[in-house]
Amino acid sequence: MSARDPILEQWIAETIQSYPPSATPFLAGEDDPFRNPVGHTLRESLTALFEQLQGDMDTDRIATALDAIIRIRAVQDLTASQAVGFVFLLKPILLELQPERNPVLLDVLLNDRIDRLALMAFDKYMQCREQLADIRVNEGRRRIHVRQVTG
Repeated sequence: MSARDPILEQWIAETIQSYPPSATPFLAGEDDPFRNPVGHTLRESLTALFEQLQGDMDTDRIATALDAIIRIRAVQDLTASQAVGFVFLLKPILLELQPERNPVLLDVLLNDRIDRLALMAFDKYMQCREQLADIRVNEGRRRIHVRQVTG
């Protein structure tokens, strides 16, 4: 793994720690993307989001990275706030690891960008949950139809 920004590393670590304690050692320790697709996706997508927060906030790149994370979190037993809360983990990390920043401002621009990212994550979470609900409804209809045809 290449050397990364300590803020990004902390954000990845804290996001992984938002998972159940039994899963965190594996998510944090296994680098093989085939053996640990969730951990790999978190690392890659959080890196892309971190770059966009510092860069031009390319909506397509953000959407792609958020989609990868939120799709995983939407199928897990998480509330909406738990599913998108990883975005807000970045604010205290910035205050802790960059004490020279003015905490009142927390770089107003960056603070605003994190908030926008959180709103985009919430929208993506709701889309994913709606898709899951549609899949469940359609599966229920299919089962009823199969019972009627075979019954």
